[in-house]
Amino acid sequence: MSAGSVLAVSAGVFVLAEAAHWRSSHRRLGDYDVAGPRRRRSGRHASRHTATMRTAGSDQIIVVLGYANRGQRPNGINRFRVRAGLRSIDPRAQSTLLIFCGGAVAGRTSEAHIVESYAREQLGFTGRSVLEAQSTTTWENIANALPIIDRELTPATTISLVSNSHHAEKARDHLWQMRPDLARRLVRGGDYRFGEHTLVKPIAAVRGLFALRALDRENAKYAAGH
Repeated sequence: MSAGSVLAVSAGVFVLAEAAHWRSSHRRLGDYDVAGPRRRRSGRHASRHTATMRTAGSDQIIVVLGYANRGQRPNGINRFRVRAGLRSIDPRAQSTLLIFCGGAVAGRTSEAHIVESYAREQLGFTGRSVLEAQSTTTWENIANALPIIDRELTPATTISLVSNSHHAEKARDHLWQMRPDLARRLVRGGDYRFGEHTLVKPIAAVRGLFALRALDRENAKYAAGH
């Protein structure tokens, strides 16, 4: 294969990976107008559109989903998720709360403690946060965060679920299944940036798309049975 062909293939892979991550970051979002509040659209299919909500003036709740972590230092995936969580903060918001999620899945220390320590000690985060340190799956991440969200909920609350783009979409789907009333408050987090992690994105896109297709099949099977 010539150098030109390799370059063309590489460019194609880059474009497809970027498109997959961008699309995933815009799916299964909400339709709740915190300025009203009123609902502009209804139903789960509304989440296929780009959310019209904005975090300016809202009470932000940002849920950072942990990843299995050996030892006390955050691995690369958890470092990325924390950075994505912090860049989800809108300085124009009325208030912001970060919920760090994750139990001790691969080590003795919970993912929640590891990522919060990284956010505060390494990245200088000084805002409000709460730890959810019991969950071992994405479903449990969302389920265990719900009591915290309910406690903090105001008419102006927006919710961001932060991870990599495809995993965050999966988490948003879980919230739609558990609590559609809260899912309507979903806004994009800071997980997607063009040109970031170009070597990792193609692999993550393939894995993420397979996982989401499996999730959609499970949802369809469940819906058919009910």
